[in-house]
Amino acid sequence: MTELPGKARHLALIALSQVLALSVWFAGAAALPGLQDTGALSTFDGAALSSAVQLGFVLGALASASLGVADRFDARKVFASGALLAGLMSLCALLTPPGSLLMPFTRMIAGAALAFVYPVGMKLAASWAKGDTGLLIGLLVGALTLGSASPHLAPLLTDGLDWRAPFAVSGLAALASAALILSSRAGPAFRRAPGFDPRAIRLTLRDPGLARVNLGYLGHMWELYAFWAWVGVFVAIWTQERQLAQSISGPGLTFAIVAIGAVSSLGAGWLADRAGRTLVTSLAMTLSGSCALLSAWAWSAPALVMIVLLLIYGITVIADSAQFSAAAAELAPPDKAGSILTLQTAMGFALTLVTVQLLPVWAEHIGWRFAFWPLALGPIVGGWAMLSLRRRPESRALADGRR
Repeated sequence: MTELPGKARHLALIALSQVLALSVWFAGAAALPGLQDTGALSTFDGAALSSAVQLGFVLGALASASLGVADRFDARKVFASGALLAGLMSLCALLTPPGSLLMPFTRMIAGAALAFVYPVGMKLAASWAKGDTGLLIGLLVGALTLGSASPHLAPLLTDGLDWRAPFAVSGLAALASAALILSSRAGPAFRRAPGFDPRAIRLTLRDPGLARVNLGYLGHMWELYAFWAWVGVFVAIWTQERQLAQSISGPGLTFAIVAIGAVSSLGAGWLADRAGRTLVTSLAMTLSGSCALLSAWAWSAPALVMIVLLLIYGITVIADSAQFSAAAAELAPPDKAGSILTLQTAMGFALTLVTVQLLPVWAEHIGWRFAFWPLALGPIVGGWAMLSLRRRPESRALADGRR
């Protein structure tokens, strides 16, 4: 296979830009332990910092797709504009008092801005594909994962900024991303996509194969963002109750739990292209759901047991993510693939509003030891959906017949 000229350089620029810009996404989650120390946040307020980003992203993604923004304008400039706005909103959060309505508002605008970053970056990366689409999708999901993890490092890299550190670091990173993406360019496969087709809604719900893929994706999303949003608080409370040294299980551990998924995204993409998408997705959800349930048992086990379990959780909770997009693209009619993927993304992120907002309410009532138990419901339903798809003839269209 002949390598496209400049492919490695431009993919590296796109991926790095994604990492820097998407650090804004979980700045609120990384700042949450410090914000809670101020005593100004209720449980609802804390959850709103993450769910506001999800809501903004859903609205921004639907607006971008329906208006065809990435097709009407230079995709790099669309990306840069989104990263610039997201960075400015993260910096604006520094000026808002904890517990005020302004802070979740800035997070919602940041989420809407990121809808012009992540999908556009995915499209730019895919334009360089030449027989390695699965790997490139895994690369961008890995960039999303690493970017989501990076705010948790901010308290370790700054001094005296308390809860402001994640907002400051992620804001500056996103501004750097806006400049960096302009140094890249789209690959030869970049094509204009059709506008959103409302008829895709009916097809998504009624087509047996697509319905199962999307149900699997919803199961995955039920778990993923709630885990990412609250694992830092989970670790902080576990550390306090077990009276562990902060050096053993502080922000660095939370970063590692999320960031380690970047590696599994690439590995799972490579494996799914060879062993099958339904196999990889159902296996990943079986493992992540098991970790959710076992976390309560590990609470009172030796500290190393919990640390290892959470790292495995971080690996498996994101490993299957890219494969739902790949499967939907393979099963969808070519003229409706873009609309179906947009709808899948919108449904998934809308669902995260429920779990991100309700998980801390559950944890406060039942105890943080059992915080992740409700998340296991997603992998149970999603795993069943993908195994059900595996038995259907539609699965032969996946990964060149590798189910």
